[in-house]
Amino acid sequence: MSFYDLTVMNADNEVVSMKDFEGKVVLVVNTATGCGFTPQYKDLEEIYEKYHDQGLEIVDVPCNQFAGQTPGTDEEIHSFCTLNYGTQFPQMKKADVNGENAIELFKYLKSQKGFEGFGKGPMALAMSAMLKKIDKDYKNNPEIKWNFTKFLVDRQGNVVARFEPTEKMEKVAEAVANLI
Repeated sequence: MSFYDLTVMNADNEVVSMKDFEGKVVLVVNTATGCGFTPQYKDLEEIYEKYHDQGLEIVDVPCNQFAGQTPGTDEEIHSFCTLNYGTQFPQMKKADVNGENAIELFKYLKSQKGFEGFGKGPMALAMSAMLKKIDKDYKNNPEIKWNFTKFLVDRQGNVVARFEPTEKMEKVAEAVANLI
């Protein structure tokens, strides 16, 4: 199985094939509307606007698995994002990224790039402390830890990077630029 064999449902319940993005750089992110990391939508939109015409696609998959931070319908989530952050990139149907109901896209991404840590700094320490209470073994499994985990896929369909939500968005933008 490859990245291009996968599909995801968009907010209109239509199948979106990753094959549609063949030859492009793809950033896949699980998002939330009521999270401390939600302002990253602004950075994601800036990256999208800067690189979309050069071959970048963002696949936004809202997820309500982390502290119930995405409680709305697909329509409400889309309205929130466009009104508050002016997002133009495609938004998929709200889905699970962990557990038995996780969509195949995220099962695949996690199999290609496991968790490598939250990095350094106050947010990284806070995330580590919180996750130790939820899953004492969180460091040793590839599960998505929180909203706004990002996977970067190159033009050949290789998953080349995983960015935890604590990663500076400048680093994400730099990694995208290096593939464009």
